Amino acid sequence: MSIKTWDEEERPREKLMEQGPSSLTNTELLAILLRSGTSRQSAIDLARSVLAACQGSLTTLAQAVPGQLTRIEGVGPAKATAILAAFELSRRLAAEIPDDDLTIRTPETVVRMLAPRLRDLPHEECWVVYLNRQGKLIGKEKVSSGGMSATIIDIKIIVKKAVERLASALILVHNHPSGNPQPGGQDRTQTEALRKAAAVFDIALTDHVIIGRKKYFSFCDGAESRY
Repeated sequence: MSIKTWDEEERPREKLMEQGPSSLTNTELLAILLRSGTSRQSAIDLARSVLAACQGSLTTLAQAVPGQLTRIEGVGPAKATAILAAFELSRRLAAEIPDDDLTIRTPETVVRMLAPRLRDLPHEECWVVYLNRQGKLIGKEKVSSGGMSATIIDIKIIVKKAVERLASALILVHNHPSGNPQPGGQDRTQTEALRKAAAVFDIALTDHVIIGRKKYFSFCDGAESRY
């Protein structure tokens, strides 16, 4: 049955306008993103199919790539990109900490800033956080993107950018798609190499934070913690 034939108070868009987005189920919210169904199923039915393909998990859906979504009957490139764009906006919103006068003294602040952007990615990304002498945030940027199990960082580029920003310290941050934040041998090697290279320019590598699914590892603390 087409959604247009439903009572107005039961239609997802009308329900959202009248009762607010928190009143909608995951299926109804997803149906709004999909905008329409197919000749054989309504947008609600299609939303159910999408969630079922992800075992009902929004986390799994957030980690999907376009090709996975377009394999679902009724989901074309337009619908797939709308879903992925919505999740990317949610990550950016969660990571949107005011940068002005933000002082970073603990790994928890770094995790709060970047975990929403990194924790659900199906590949590794490496970011650098630049700080001044007082520990205030100068800037942050992605410096590399890799595969499922590794990303290679360009130490020369990182140090060059730190010098250009007149940074006194930097923090390396990357994710482990496996969800396990424990550092591997390459993580330790790259951390030490970056520390030595930055020190030549009197720039301190104050921490390297690895983001997992619900935990993170801080080289500064030498321990794994939950967030």
